[in-house]
Amino acid sequence: MPIDSSEEDTGSYPKLFGRERPIRDILGGGKVADVLLWKDKRVSAAFLFGISVIWFLFEVVKYNLVTLLSLIFLTTMLVIFIWCTTAQIFKWDAPRIPKIIIEESTFREAASIIHAKFNQFLSELLYIACGNDPKLFILAIASLCILSVIGTYTSSLNILFFGLLCLGTLPFLYERFENQVDYYAGRLNRGMRKMYKKFDSNVLAKIPRGPLKPKKTVLEKIPRGPVKEKKTVLEKLQRGPVKEKKTT
Repeated sequence: MPIDSSEEDTGSYPKLFGRERPIRDILGGGKVADVLLWKDKRVSAAFLFGISVIWFLFEVVKYNLVTLLSLIFLTTMLVIFIWCTTAQIFKWDAPRIPKIIIEESTFREAASIIHAKFNQFLSELLYIACGNDPKLFILAIASLCILSVIGTYTSSLNILFFGLLCLGTLPFLYERFENQVDYYAGRLNRGMRKMYKKFDSNVLAKIPRGPLKPKKTVLEKIPRGPVKEKKTVLEKLQRGPVKEKKTT
């Protein structure tokens, strides 16, 4: 199982995960990418604040979903009612409620990104599971074991909150410190390649392997008796010697 050592001979380090496009294009290049990369700081801060409040209410205060939604709608309706009543009394401007709160394109964009990333994740997972890349196969097994251990000691809500928190901060931090991250990630990748090369030469290469036998097809596995030669039509029509008829 040889490893390409072209990267070890050169001093350059590849981009993280071997990417060739900018990080914004990988995230979809739309409004969702702008939120994750903090192009609009107010929306990005509101996103982090919102998931933090939701995590606090569910995990710390121990609200359930129905109670929390009821309190949110109740508070919203009371605030709007007081606002409209006060505006009529003091002749202030009434609140303008738009017909469309969230645009349909935002949901479509988010759903398309999730769909594409999920399909890409499944295809790569199946590719690794087939044994095409032994190093990634071992790394995937170790990562899944670590996740299973983490899942036994923490709740799904904490894992979801931590994942959303990383999603809202890591792309921005990576874009800002891209060169430093690529440098240290390249060094780590080079060290892992050296360790795997030693493991391959010291352990995997010493495992005895027998000669590969050619696989028989389904037709070859069917037992057959001796093949009889087929007679031609002329051979079937052959008869004994023709007797001469006596003349009278």
